[in-house]
Amino acid sequence: MNFETIEFYLENYGLLALFIVVLLEYMNLPGFPAGIIMPLAGIWAYKFNKSFLLVIVISVIAGLIGSWILYFLGFYIGRPLLNWFRNKFTKQSVALDKAIEQLNQKGYWGLLIAKLFPVIRTIISIPAGVIKMNFYKYSFYSTIGIIIWNLVFVGGGYIFGSAALNWFAKF
Repeated sequence: MNFETIEFYLENYGLLALFIVVLLEYMNLPGFPAGIIMPLAGIWAYKFNKSFLLVIVISVIAGLIGSWILYFLGFYIGRPLLNWFRNKFTKQSVALDKAIEQLNQKGYWGLLIAKLFPVIRTIISIPAGVIKMNFYKYSFYSTIGIIIWNLVFVGGGYIFGSAALNWFAKF
């Protein structure tokens, strides 16, 4: 998915499109890169005078639901899902192994830290389900990580969007 496509959906479908795109991104679906989606959501919020707080809340809810989906896939399908994931996404196998090691060594703090790094932040939910982390604690630490990640990237887009649009308005 490219920049123009995401922009089209945000402009035409608003917060619903934001929710769906962020949900899919947190489910680690290829083609939905956070480095494009999140800043673009911030630019969109500024450009169309949307509430920054509302955009953050929607993106956090979507991110948490996407994380829950992967958690429950890991919880109920477990090891076969990890093996399938390793075979399907060979480039991410190393990140997956690091995520599992992080969870085993650092527990919930490891989960929070993992939520702050690209690739690992989305796939960490699968091993968290596989090792059957307490769902409520998992949700709490995931939410903190999602809030931090989304604030940085959506906030960056919002700030950049306001600066860029103001700069271009001078000409």
